[in-house]
Amino acid sequence: MKDKIIYIHGKNGSADEADIYKPLFSRYEVTGLDYRAETPRQAAEEFPALFDTACADSGKVLLIANSIGAYLAMHALADRCIAKAFFISPIVDMERLILDMMAQSGVSENELSQRGEMTTIFGESLSWDYLCYVREHPVDWHIPTEIICGENDMLTSIDTMTAFAEKIGAGLTVMSGGEHWFHTDEQMKFLRGWLKKFSAE
Repeated sequence: MKDKIIYIHGKNGSADEADIYKPLFSRYEVTGLDYRAETPRQAAEEFPALFDTACADSGKVLLIANSIGAYLAMHALADRCIAKAFFISPIVDMERLILDMMAQSGVSENELSQRGEMTTIFGESLSWDYLCYVREHPVDWHIPTEIICGENDMLTSIDTMTAFAEKIGAGLTVMSGGEHWFHTDEQMKFLRGWLKKFSAE
C-alpha cells in the first residue's frame, strides 16, 4: 500500500497546487482534493467521500491544507485516519475573522441578521447563516498537527494562531516578515524547509 498525502487548497486555489509538494515527498503519492465546498457545512458533506476515494488502499496518510482549506478540513475530516496534518496559514477562528470584516465594513450583528447576506467594502460576502453555523459548530481537532504562518498574516493574528495551537497541542512556526500567502522565493524556501523538517519526525 502506498503512503499518501492529501492536499487541500485555499480560496481561489486549485488541486493542481499539489504538484508543488511532490518533489518533497518522493515516497508518497501526493493528491490534491478537487472540491467545490465554500462553507464548513458544504465541506462536511463533500470532503469525506472525496478523501475516502483518494485514500483507498493507502498506508500512512498525511494532510497538507492551506488557509480556509485547513478550516474546512478541520470541520470535515476530524474523524478520518490521518497520521499528521500540516496547516499553512490556516483560518483558525472564523468567527473572529467574520466579526473583523463586519467591523471594518461598519456592519452590526443586528443589521446582518435582518438582511441575511451583505457584501463588505472589500467585496467579500457576509452571511448571518454562516456566522451562526460557525458559532454552533466549533472546531474539534485532535490529529497531530504542525502549523506555519507569516508574522504579517492579515487574516489571523499571531495571538489568535498561538492560542489555537496551544488549544489543540499543535506546533507553531512563524516566519519573520512572512505573509498569509506563501508565494515569494524566500517564503517558499522557508515553507519547504519547514515541511522537510517536520515530515521527517
